[in-house]
Amino acid sequence: FEDDIVEQLEWLGLKWDEFYKQSDRTKIYSKYIQKILDSGKVFWCYHSEDELEKEREELADAKKPPVHWCEHKKQEALNTKHEAKNGIIRLAIDQNSTRRIKFQDIIRGEIEFEEKLLGDISIAKNLETPLYHFAVVIDDYEMDITHVIRGEDHIANTAKHILIQEALGFDQPQYAHMPMILAPDRSKLSKRHGATAVAEYRQLGYLPDALVNYMALLGWTPRNSQREIMTANEIIQQFAIEDIHKSGAVFDIKKLNWINSQYIKMENDEGLCRLARPFIEKYFGQQDKEPMLKIAPLLRERLEYFDQVKEFHFFFKEPEYDSSLLRWKSRGDDEIRESLQKVKKIIENWDGEDKSVLRSELDGLGKGTGDPSTRSTGSGQDRGLTYWPLRVALSGEKASPDPVELAYILGKEKTLERVDAAVAKLMS
Repeated sequence: FEDDIVEQLEWLGLKWDEFYKQSDRTKIYSKYIQKILDSGKVFWCYHSEDELEKEREELADAKKPPVHWCEHKKQEALNTKHEAKNGIIRLAIDQNSTRRIKFQDIIRGEIEFEEKLLGDISIAKNLETPLYHFAVVIDDYEMDITHVIRGEDHIANTAKHILIQEALGFDQPQYAHMPMILAPDRSKLSKRHGATAVAEYRQLGYLPDALVNYMALLGWTPRNSQREIMTANEIIQQFAIEDIHKSGAVFDIKKLNWINSQYIKMENDEGLCRLARPFIEKYFGQQDKEPMLKIAPLLRERLEYFDQVKEFHFFFKEPEYDSSLLRWKSRGDDEIRESLQKVKKIIENWDGEDKSVLRSELDGLGKGTGDPSTRSTGSGQDRGLTYWPLRVALSGEKASPDPVELAYILGKEKTLERVDAAVAKLMS
């Protein structure tokens, strides 16, 4: 898990100054646990987990906050022999307090909580094992953290952290709670909504710069720019915590795909082939460079992320389809076969390079294959009888790139082979 986080941060190009593991900081935490024990502001709570679970259930049934008040805390605070006992260290809170704990959130303004609603705060299992709320306060203090920037789901924790800071005599850092990333239905984003881990987007062929660009715009709008495609340096120059939105940010996969497609479009043919190659070879095996370079302009135009290369299978293997797919409207197999044979003659005389010549010849053929009942009003040609069977013959699909583009990329020889195969299907 740790290695994956580091690997994905490196892939995204996000750098850090220092690296800490809480598991390596036991001595630091122990020092502060002992300090707060010596202060008399905490006590050992010996309620069992079963007792605490029963209490939580009763509070839930009564629709009260799930907080624990230990009735023995005054007595236990005076007890100095804790070594042999099995309990939890809690910060003692006044159940009758009238205090309102306030802090100024950079994004949300002033936020306050009633102290009496917090319960006695658990901070450690023993001298060597701090719990979350205590550990993060110590980490922030030891690392000289001035700004704590985190998700809005931690707002309720802030009051507890402030009380722990006060008990230890620490200064309070500034807080900024960012909006949560939400699913399209504005529920909490989860696996059921699709990929959620950075590694999954990497495996699908999203580009790191595009992902950083999109994520930066979730819940933040540049104050002095309407641009949506921005480099990391441009984002840094424009960014201000105060400009972060308060409301949740909806994760829009269509927007991410659009941004990623813009980054794909910025790649030259060589760069695009280099990025696409692992995905092409994943699905279709090793490929020569030259054919891939011919495909590059089409991929640049159509790809949103690189795993979509599998949809262009017809460039890398023979298409599989039923002969019925070759039919255009109500035309019979004989008419379709005749049209394909005419197309074949045009391709035989084509140089395999000039797309405009091939298109012109095929359009001209359309004039001769037209029928008053199927002609389009604009051109007077039934282009479908020419182009539909050719599209299917070359791709095996109802929807594909332009047939002339397909023929150019496949090359004259491969195109003729597929036209012959289509004619054979109609005769079988």
